[in-house]
Amino acid sequence: MGRTRLICFGRRAHPSKGLKLVGTGIAIRIPKGTYARIAPRSGLAYKESIGIGGGVIDADYTGEVKLIMMNHGKKNYQVQEGDGIAQMIIEKIDTMGVMEVDNLQISDRGNKGFGSTDLSPKRTIVVEQVQAIMCQL
Repeated sequence: MGRTRLICFGRRAHPSKGLKLVGTGIAIRIPKGTYARIAPRSGLAYKESIGIGGGVIDADYTGEVKLIMMNHGKKNYQVQEGDGIAQMIIEKIDTMGVMEVDNLQISDRGNKGFGSTDLSPKRTIVVEQVQAIMCQL
């Protein structure tokens, strides 16, 4: 549906290996049937090891948009006022057909969680350096 760049509201220091709840200084009202997803900015993630968490805003939330900034890097990072720190993506959501049940049908995976779909033996992935191709859609 759309994407908006979220700007830092004030200067903030982020210590190495730390995380902070960061206010953006904005509040939004999005249409029913949508939600906002807060995502990291790829350049900030790659260059500065800054991650963004806590990324779903429901349509009925009208308070200040806040996000969790995580510094995965080895050095402190200083965010300057006006820096783009995340992006907000408005997406349609369809909850039609969702219903509460007393029992679920058994599946092969069952309640096995993280890593349960890994194949054994482990696969080897070979990464090759290739020339980037630019295209416009």
